[in-house]
Amino acid sequence: MAGHSKWANIKRQKARVDAKKGKTFTQLSRAIIVAARSGIADPNGNFQLRTAIDKAKAAGIPNDNIHRAIAIGAGTFSDDTVLEEIRYEGYGIAGVAVLIEALTDNRNRTAAYVREAFSKNGGNLGETGCVSWMFEQKGVVVIEGNIDEEKLLEICVEVNAHSYEILEEEDYQGAEIFTSIDTLEQVNNSLMKFDLNVQEAELRWIPNNQVEIGDTEQIKFLVRLIEALESLDDVQNVTANFEIID
Repeated sequence: MAGHSKWANIKRQKARVDAKKGKTFTQLSRAIIVAARSGIADPNGNFQLRTAIDKAKAAGIPNDNIHRAIAIGAGTFSDDTVLEEIRYEGYGIAGVAVLIEALTDNRNRTAAYVREAFSKNGGNLGETGCVSWMFEQKGVVVIEGNIDEEKLLEICVEVNAHSYEILEEEDYQGAEIFTSIDTLEQVNNSLMKFDLNVQEAELRWIPNNQVEIGDTEQIKFLVRLIEALESLDDVQNVTANFEIID
């Protein structure tokens, strides 16, 4: 992927702060439950579960909470909670497309909260499929630290990755390596063999095109919308196709 999105950089910085504050405990626990429920409850044989556990540990979730979430997902813990995966789609101000992934035990409640976040910040919740065609789901492996781009290119070719992006911010250096959905685990395991600081592997919706936003008021509305959506316990991930420009 070419270019750098200032909003993407802001989100990465925010994610690191949120993880330290423990803000994502509910979301991460629910991700473990769903991963354990959708496959085997053994992280050694369930890549989705293993990555969910890694994220939970990085955020400081206690092992007892992690084991409880796995047990709930596996059906070996008495809990009546039934979580459903739902994707919401809508438009923010300036026609920005927004894709929301949620895990909920009450879809009516979640839809109401998501709709309210849109309406209060100049956007509209749309029908399923209204914006998802503007995004492509890919596997992403995140590497932290300074890395030589020529070396990274050679590694990406060797592990059959699709592309990469170097990340350089004031207090952060790293790279994101992009793969197909089916090859994420294979590429992640291959990268582990190199002298790289691999932080996480995940599936992510990537916008095919970015809407450039430079108007200060529009930026405020969009940032507030994303933050309002991400603050909801039922929401796991929020992706939007805008880039803040100076």
